[in-house]
Amino acid sequence: MKLAALTAVLTFALDQASKLAVVQGLNLIERGVIEVAPPYLVFRMAWNRGINFGLFAGDAELVRWGLIVMALAISAGVWVWVRRSTPGPLMQVAAGLLIGGALGNVIDRLTYGAVADFLNMSCCGIENPFAFNVADIAVFAGAFGLVLFGEGGKGGAKPRRAGRKTP
Repeated sequence: MKLAALTAVLTFALDQASKLAVVQGLNLIERGVIEVAPPYLVFRMAWNRGINFGLFAGDAELVRWGLIVMALAISAGVWVWVRRSTPGPLMQVAAGLLIGGALGNVIDRLTYGAVADFLNMSCCGIENPFAFNVADIAVFAGAFGLVLFGEGGKGGAKPRRAGRKTP
């Protein structure tokens, strides 16, 4: 579980540092857009009050607090699940990514009232209208990793063997 905790802490720190550097340090809130390497990388300020791609967005405080509670509950559930299994290193990293990313977005909702998204990437004539952040990448990669490396998956949890007690 040390690897899961370390991954969660590093993911959380990277997410918050990137938001501090870009959103606050480069004053993206006021500037709105910074073309870094267009169209491949553009910093575009977006406030996400919902979940992925702004789904279930609303200005109601109830939605905000509901999403905070849901992210905390999912993080706690993943932590308990991984602790109760015999996780391999890939499952621990996946869990840490998901938890660290979810907690990074929780801090945004507490601080700003919404998640600060700023990464926008397009390529090959396809323009991406959405922005995301490091936490979003981590949550997606973590969830995907838990599916791949969860119990019974290659490189993930080692199945527990039912043993018989000897008298």
